[in-house]
Amino acid sequence: MRFHTKPTTFVGHVKIKVTNLEQSIQFYRDILGFDILEQTASAVKLTTDGKTSILSLEQPENVIAKQGRTTGLYHFALLLPEKSDLANIVVHLVEHGIRFGSSDHLVSEALYLNDPDGNQIEIYIDRAPSEWAWLEGEVAMTVDPLDFERLLKNVTANKWEGMPEKTVMGHIHLHVAELKEVEEFYVKGLGLDVVNRYGGQALFLSDAKYHHHVAVNVWNGVGAPKPAKNSVGLEFFTLVYANEEARQEVVRNLQQIGSGVVEENNRIIAQDPSGNSIILAV
Repeated sequence: MRFHTKPTTFVGHVKIKVTNLEQSIQFYRDILGFDILEQTASAVKLTTDGKTSILSLEQPENVIAKQGRTTGLYHFALLLPEKSDLANIVVHLVEHGIRFGSSDHLVSEALYLNDPDGNQIEIYIDRAPSEWAWLEGEVAMTVDPLDFERLLKNVTANKWEGMPEKTVMGHIHLHVAELKEVEEFYVKGLGLDVVNRYGGQALFLSDAKYHHHVAVNVWNGVGAPKPAKNSVGLEFFTLVYANEEARQEVVRNLQQIGSGVVEENNRIIAQDPSGNSIILAV
């Protein structure tokens, strides 16, 4: 998990909005196997290790359903520690009648499913970085069928016992309105590197030569509007920096490109050109 610990910059936490908190808790706790770290009447922090929260849910006032063709969350991605974990959750999801898609991306093997509100979740494992193919600074990724026959040979006797303790937020993938200003924001502002360009449709960005910590796409249409503040979807995600000095450098870089930050409740919050909120953390 060296790509998800300091000094690498990584996504530490994602907060999403839902229409029915209790229904969502049942899904994330009883189906996916998270534990509850903290809960209020309108929000819950979820954990896999009992100490830190990588995902939280909130039911906003006057919440409305997920809106189509807007910017915001495409999916957040949970990175499991072992191949057996991915094999075990395949069996678990099938046993519970949960529909899911799948893909082999060369760098990783992934499942895709939706929560009760249509927030998309990726659950994946990485192949060893020594197996990733790089050419002229870009990592090779594709969308191939997942070999379930090979994967399911890794099912263990105890099967799925909830999200493994060492599960991390592997990456986040966002809908944006355009790519040029967004690339400047994430590269010159936040300090990430472009590691793959998917035609003129998507960018994959990372730190420390990971295959991606953040991805952005225009698949909801160039010029897609921001979703309503009270709609289902992304509230924010956090980017964790090595130390305070690194964070302040990012703040200065954002100001230089004309993208200010807001300090609120002891948090430093940036917003990309398409309205996606990022908390800069250390």
